Amino acid sequence: MVNEKIKNNAADIEKELKWFREILKTRSLLNARKESRYKDVYEVPPPVYEGSRSAFARFLKKYRLDFEERFLLALALVPHVKPELLDMFLVKNNATQEIYTEFGGKKGKNHNGFLPTGETAMFILTGSDLAKRFSLQRCFDGMHKFSRENILELEEMNKDEPMLSGALSVTQEVLDLFTIGEARKPNFSPAFPAKLLTTNMDWSDLFLNSNVLQQLREIETWLTHHLTLMKDWGMEKILKPGYKTLFHGPPGTGKTTTAALIGKRTKRDVYRIDLSQLVSKYIGETEKNLAKVFDRAENKEWILFFDEADALFGKRTATRDAHDRFANQQVSFLLQRIEDFNGLVILASNQKSNIDEAFMRRFQSIIHFPMPTPGERYQIWQNGFSSSAKLEPKADLKEIAKKYEIAGGAIINIIQHCSLRALGRDSNVIRLADIMEGIRREFHKTRRTL
Repeated sequence: MVNEKIKNNAADIEKELKWFREILKTRSLLNARKESRYKDVYEVPPPVYEGSRSAFARFLKKYRLDFEERFLLALALVPHVKPELLDMFLVKNNATQEIYTEFGGKKGKNHNGFLPTGETAMFILTGSDLAKRFSLQRCFDGMHKFSRENILELEEMNKDEPMLSGALSVTQEVLDLFTIGEARKPNFSPAFPAKLLTTNMDWSDLFLNSNVLQQLREIETWLTHHLTLMKDWGMEKILKPGYKTLFHGPPGTGKTTTAALIGKRTKRDVYRIDLSQLVSKYIGETEKNLAKVFDRAENKEWILFFDEADALFGKRTATRDAHDRFANQQVSFLLQRIEDFNGLVILASNQKSNIDEAFMRRFQSIIHFPMPTPGERYQIWQNGFSSSAKLEPKADLKEIAKKYEIAGGAIINIIQHCSLRALGRDSNVIRLADIMEGIRREFHKTRRTL
């Protein structure tokens, strides 16, 4: 059963494509110097969606798209919804047996139809009028709303090829909005190398000291009031967009879980990017991978969590060769994208000393996640076991917490180990021996001994 959102979108987009077809027809007649109802494609009136409840109509109203912008959006949308509308451009020049140069366009790897390029848009809207052609190029500028709001993309070309020969495409979020009525959450893939970070835990499950909690409250305040701060208070002239923070501390002290809980409390998606996995040994790939994440995240109010930040922000050594110079370029690129990003960016590192001091001034806050105190460890031990489990009398959690300095994440690993051992015996009794074996295993991971 087709839902109401899809029906509304389909009805309005059908009207938009009817207008699009009339523009194509007009350009074809004008180009052939045949009689036409209109003397210019700009005379073809676009449909009005007054009172419409479709996501498509709301989008047009929100961004106040003019005639040219609406046409470009429709042109980029056509290959996804009615590719046959562009078949007219597949006609070949008899002299060259190639598609006419002025049509632009290209074929995809698997798509047999016509994929429009910037040149296609120029041909349809401007014909041979150079002044109009030059004016229309504003829509492909980096400061135009299409780029700023991640709506429309023009494929980047090599420097020896014309810019407008790049394919014109609508972004996946906009395509989702126009078809199913809502933006789908991106899946982890080469096109989006980040994973949605979620947690079933609550703040009561995480034991953080008062200093950490106070600094986290500042972050939550920024998430709630940043628009008021920047717009109403006029601070956008003074402050950089977004908020950047560094979480540092030993593994298992709650850095990742805290990022997930901030998102959970403020109802924002958190995407985790593991920089140790993302940094590519191939020149140019790291920037491309990171650009995909930032392009998708722009203006979404997502939280970006960069784990293993040392991979790019570690202390630099002297530049000895081209590889070192390129590594510095990667860092500069990421820093610039982070500084321009208007949302919350969290970088995580196991040790603050691993991070180059030159980067420290970029952060609005630096939060240390220390090893839990004996009292905090005792609470984690107590709350970690299932209510269905029972401890044997000699398993004194308070004494264990006092004696063994272990991070919260490691304690949870030990609790899982002990619980599985008990279940393996068809029992619900947690033995001290099982706990000690679990502690021994965790110590072994960090080359420590009991």
